[in-house]
Amino acid sequence: MNKDVYIRNRSRFMETIEDNSVAILFAGKAPKKTGDELYEFTANRNFYYLTGIQEQEHIVLLSKSKDVTSEKLFLKDLDLAAEMWNGKTLRDNEGKEISGIEDVVYMSDFNSHIHTLINRAENITLYLDLDREAIDEVDSIANIFGREIRNKYPQVIVKNLSNKIAPLRIIKSAEEIEEMKKAIEITIEGVKALMKNSKAGIKEYGLEAHFDFECKTRGAKDYAFRTIAASGKNATILHYAENNSELKDGDLILFDLGAQWNLYNADITRTFPVNGKFTDRQKEVYEAVLRVNKSVIEKIKPGINYKELNTWATDLIADECIKLGIIKEKDEVRKYYWHSIGHSLGLDTHDVEPQGRNFTFAEGMVFTVEPGIYIGEESIGIRIEDDILVTKDGCEVLTKDMIKNVSDIEEFMK
Repeated sequence: MNKDVYIRNRSRFMETIEDNSVAILFAGKAPKKTGDELYEFTANRNFYYLTGIQEQEHIVLLSKSKDVTSEKLFLKDLDLAAEMWNGKTLRDNEGKEISGIEDVVYMSDFNSHIHTLINRAENITLYLDLDREAIDEVDSIANIFGREIRNKYPQVIVKNLSNKIAPLRIIKSAEEIEEMKKAIEITIEGVKALMKNSKAGIKEYGLEAHFDFECKTRGAKDYAFRTIAASGKNATILHYAENNSELKDGDLILFDLGAQWNLYNADITRTFPVNGKFTDRQKEVYEAVLRVNKSVIEKIKPGINYKELNTWATDLIADECIKLGIIKEKDEVRKYYWHSIGHSLGLDTHDVEPQGRNFTFAEGMVFTVEPGIYIGEESIGIRIEDDILVTKDGCEVLTKDMIKNVSDIEEFMK
């Protein structure tokens, strides 16, 4: 995407924060893995959303005073010796071109700039990306910085910026949707490769490798998440990740996977028979899940409340489970289905959702629809997941080119 997208994103974000405030976002830094090896770096998504920069150790500072906004990009200090080992880092002209920020300096100016900003203001609000999943989660760079600022400048009010940026990120621009369509296109080709090469006797990771090959050769540098390749009873484990069992004739295999394109994600689940032919029982369960998948997609449109949709979808699955003979009462459904019907999708696979999941669908949201039924005693686990874009009066199935009807799957796998 070009810099105009990030200029627009910053402008919209700055409208949401109060006067006499500063927002600081960190690109992040790859943590140490072992010895002198680091984990692969991936940019903080809010930093990327506002700058377009995917390189580590940079900082963006956005300020608002007397309703006048300013922006400054701090790039990692140049280290020519380190570049001989690790490659060239961004120069100021490159930072300007990517982000559209005209005021670009290097990190050596950061501390003095922050000190001057705080000292010149009688009171100032500092917005940082302080989200965490749990209390025992390792502190992020922003969490550590926020604590340091509170200790040294107690007059500064520190606030979390996530509730400001989440409502912006959940509505996707035309440019973002194009990035996601590319990720989906690559993912679909990868799933087709899995279906073409499926056979009994190979390991789950051996079949998974065909997906990896398609993604890499088509230019996807990373994945939306670690691929789930779950055959037989493994498919009844929601986040199965071992991927090391042998595929057996007569079993189903569930693949939950996605390519990533410029940090935007696809997320598709397809379940198909290892040998290319469903048994009667597998077909019965599969078509039950498929009916729910299609019904939920038909229902999504602007104005629909997510929590109400989720409750309605669970009720549909309960009806299907009763028809399948695995439960007698609807309140037993959680024995065979225990997740929600879907989630927001974008820069994160489980993307931002304002107010938790108590939201109403609006035009421009991208969401997954992923009903499932998991029958451990029969070694049958089936989930069918599509990515949908909420439109003005309904929704568009972005994954429509990925087949999911029984007859189409069997015909393709012949």
